[in-house]
Amino acid sequence: MEDNGQEIPDYPLDEVRVLNEPAQVRALAHPLRTTILGLLHERAASVTELSSAVDRPKSTVAHHVKVLLDAGLLRVVRTRRVRAVEEAFYGRTARMFYTGAGRRDMPLDFNDFEVAAQESAAAYQAGELWAFIRHARLAPERRKEFWLRIKDLVAEFDHLPRDGETTYGFVAGIYPVEPYPRLPADPE
Repeated sequence: MEDNGQEIPDYPLDEVRVLNEPAQVRALAHPLRTTILGLLHERAASVTELSSAVDRPKSTVAHHVKVLLDAGLLRVVRTRRVRAVEEAFYGRTARMFYTGAGRRDMPLDFNDFEVAAQESAAAYQAGELWAFIRHARLAPERRKEFWLRIKDLVAEFDHLPRDGETTYGFVAGIYPVEPYPRLPADPE
């Protein structure tokens, strides 16, 4: 996606990366790490810049960057010399990370909806939360088709220019709800 002739973010990255290692999923479980990943959607950044953005000590941010690096979610995209020290700038390895649905062998120790609920509480109180919840009985093939359309919308959101003053969250998901009320069979 171009914005004023500049690629967003300012480094090349894969569109999608499937997370198939438990350590990769665990790396996403900490809110500071997901914030770091979110900031790196805009451009590559050093630990110093990330530390300033999140108002946390450099040592704390460096630890979380290392966890993301070790999990293969970040990489060094460039370096520069600062006072005889090589400063690294980190970027994401992919625009979107996801785990394969239905993997029972991979422990899921984070929940995007829980994070969204915590993040959106203030917006709800201020009357600035827009959300929908719907329920539908779907065949497995229709569920998969719909999920692919949602992934396209998420990809579109990920490509939007980061040119506003306010950061917005976007969460989407499909999950089974059982038991859920059903109408009795139509007698006709």
